[in-house]
Amino acid sequence: MCWNMFAEKDPPPAADSDTEPPVMVSSSSHTSRLKYVSLGVLVLQTTSLVLTMRYSRTLKEDGPRYLASSAVVSAEVLKIITCTFLVLMENNYNMRAMNQLLKEEIVNKPVETLKLAVPAGIYTLQNNLLYVALSNLDAATYQVTYQLKILTTALFSVSMLGKRLGLYQWLSLLLLMAGVTLVQWPSDSGGDAEEKALSAGSQFVGLMAVLMACVSSGFAGVYFEKILKETKQSVWVRNIQLGLFSFVLGFIGMMVYDGQSLRQSGMFQGYSTVTCIVVALQAVGGLVVAVVIKYADNILKGFATSLSIILSTLISYFMLKDFSPTGLFFLGALLVIAATFLYGYERKPASSSSAIKL
Repeated sequence: MCWNMFAEKDPPPAADSDTEPPVMVSSSSHTSRLKYVSLGVLVLQTTSLVLTMRYSRTLKEDGPRYLASSAVVSAEVLKIITCTFLVLMENNYNMRAMNQLLKEEIVNKPVETLKLAVPAGIYTLQNNLLYVALSNLDAATYQVTYQLKILTTALFSVSMLGKRLGLYQWLSLLLLMAGVTLVQWPSDSGGDAEEKALSAGSQFVGLMAVLMACVSSGFAGVYFEKILKETKQSVWVRNIQLGLFSFVLGFIGMMVYDGQSLRQSGMFQGYSTVTCIVVALQAVGGLVVAVVIKYADNILKGFATSLSIILSTLISYFMLKDFSPTGLFFLGALLVIAATFLYGYERKPASSSSAIKL
């Protein structure tokens, strides 16, 4: 792409071969730095969210534990505020221009806005399920199992968008299923029969929550992609629309399922510094990744996933002390990491090398 760009700007007779390479090197080094920054941000966001959420759900406190439904609603409010500020920045801090834009895109286009009610509802369900999953599974097991969203996203992409998967991608999905199966394989642990039964029951609840989250993530992601392809709109405006629906649906769900607890202790019961960090990471983290992801290719995303799994395993074992790895876990995690790289592998045509030489 860089060579084509220079060719359009300078006609062949005036091209100076001595000046092109430094520009190319500078551009290449800048892109390389952005990729490494992207890698760091992806690993940090993914790992920190999972670990802090797990820690907050297992932390023993004197008072009542915070409500997961309340944390989801709070995150949506923070996301709406953040996206509104970003839209204001795009409009050079002109409040009138921002209000006009939001009115035109949200109020004056009710049909387009209502289309986002479906993914918003699914994302709200998914966020609640993640709290359930991390209340019952350690961070490492959760991280590996949640990679099944690659499988669900691929299947929904084939059925809804008509995408075609290559041989390597189908092989990676088989590896992925095999790896997750090994990670979830029951192991003989110490303790009496009652403790084993409680542990198995908790792991089953966590597994079901992760599987449902994977399905909802795959469908909502593909559905949202389909909407984005049909209309041209700022990603921040889209996130405001999603956030508004998610807030309403999340608030209704909170009142229905946790109404009694809300009446007794209020919406922010059990909130602590850790809870606020979880809410902030869930709200802002996804937006940061949305900005960074355009600099990350498939290989880089594979590295980010792998490093995140490794970090979650180490911290769960040495710091949270809620995880005892087995040989099956390591084998399964290795298969999942390999599947992540294989799914993102793009086979380059043989003619590309000769084109570069010319």
